[in-house]
Amino acid sequence: MLEAQREREDKYEVDPDFAVPDLAKALPADGRIEQATVDLDSVYYDTADNDLFRHHVTLRRRTGGADAGWHLKVPADKARTEIRLPLGDGDSVPPELADLVAGVSLGKPLRPVAMISTVRSAHRLYDKQNNLLAEVADDRVQATAVGESARASEWREVEVELGEGGDEKLLKRIGKRLTRGDAHPSGRASKLERALSADSGQVLTAGEDGTARAVVLAYVDAQIQAIVAGDVALRRGHDPVHPTRVGIRRLRSTLRVYGPLFDPTSQDWMDAELSWYAGLLGEVRDRQVQRERFATAVADLPTELVLGPVAARIENDLLSEQLHHRAVVMEALSGDRYRTLLTVLTSWLTDPPMTEAAEKPKAVKRGVRRAGKKADKRVAAAAVDTEDEALHRARKACKRARYAAELGAPVLGKKKSKKRVKKYKKLQEVLGEHQDSVVAAGTLRTLGARAGITPGENGFTFGLLYGLEQQAAENARIRASHLST
Repeated sequence: MLEAQREREDKYEVDPDFAVPDLAKALPADGRIEQATVDLDSVYYDTADNDLFRHHVTLRRRTGGADAGWHLKVPADKARTEIRLPLGDGDSVPPELADLVAGVSLGKPLRPVAMISTVRSAHRLYDKQNNLLAEVADDRVQATAVGESARASEWREVEVELGEGGDEKLLKRIGKRLTRGDAHPSGRASKLERALSADSGQVLTAGEDGTARAVVLAYVDAQIQAIVAGDVALRRGHDPVHPTRVGIRRLRSTLRVYGPLFDPTSQDWMDAELSWYAGLLGEVRDRQVQRERFATAVADLPTELVLGPVAARIENDLLSEQLHHRAVVMEALSGDRYRTLLTVLTSWLTDPPMTEAAEKPKAVKRGVRRAGKKADKRVAAAAVDTEDEALHRARKACKRARYAAELGAPVLGKKKSKKRVKKYKKLQEVLGEHQDSVVAAGTLRTLGARAGITPGENGFTFGLLYGLEQQAAENARIRASHLST
């Protein structure tokens, strides 16, 4: 049976003679530290083209230690989700895990790509209630990459992983003690990354080369990882629709704002395909949001104004539609069009279709300014043009301005970026409330029409809810006009 847990860790590179500092001062009062040494042997699996690795997904079979078994690790914001299965018989990838990475692997067979042996000296930090706060693992690693360019390497590193009782502040306290002792934050996300690297030098961090290319690609990479993480979660039967759509929106926004940095043909194709996939997910998300929205609205009405099985009509109709559209999404995941989209997204990680304009450092700031000016212009226009479409266009422009400011943080600076993000996020939210009410009103009109011709039901309450949504849309429009001044 599949088990999953959140994994949050920091990694540090250390010299062979590094001494782990005294960690007692990082503990709360009456806390304690337990130490143990364990031998871990892991075989990592991927495609011949390392498709999982490109998406920061790792699949391994580990023996030794308390967590022996199959481990699939998928990015989840600043952390990872670790999905586990018992070792079982044999060393073939279990079908349950192979199915979860069917999208990431692009349908290619999985095979061993690296063997990594670790001697781990673990320092486990507990509070007085015996809650695990963190594990500081001092690892001596030997790795062998498998394949035509097989090579062996060895190194030492320290991992700090949060326990169920720990928090980010504890990670920082431990990190400070480690860096005082000549440990350095690692530029590599996993042992596999180092095992597969052709050299052991420092990894280039986002924006380090000073070009727009580096900054933009770091942001693009993050959105592609969000889409891929959503793929795995969908195949697990989970609900990653909203974060997946956000990743798609951010990627499409980047293509629009920084269009001159991308090959136009590749850009147009990618934008169209992302729009197609976002549309499928949007049909699911719309029903999710509306079910919750309408359930709350009905519950808030006086009982005498709820005539007929209104809540049941809303829940049954929208849930049925939601399940239908989710089935459409799941069918698309197995289709050639979606697989082609994932294939091209994967190729962008190593060979992005960028132009010479991406080598200019000032291109990022220019993109941020352009996006902001367009958003300001559309918001001002929407303030005098009460048409729904004008407000919707202003909302989309504010989203692009917000995402451009997020992307530009390494160049603008955190303070300036945060200020711009806050401004356009607020506008986007108010305009979003208007758009949500417009869409909700349309759905209520349809539901009310069905109820009106069904024995035992009538459209009165739906008409009342429709009027409330129209009023909410108008209120949002007024608030947006005030924010634009």
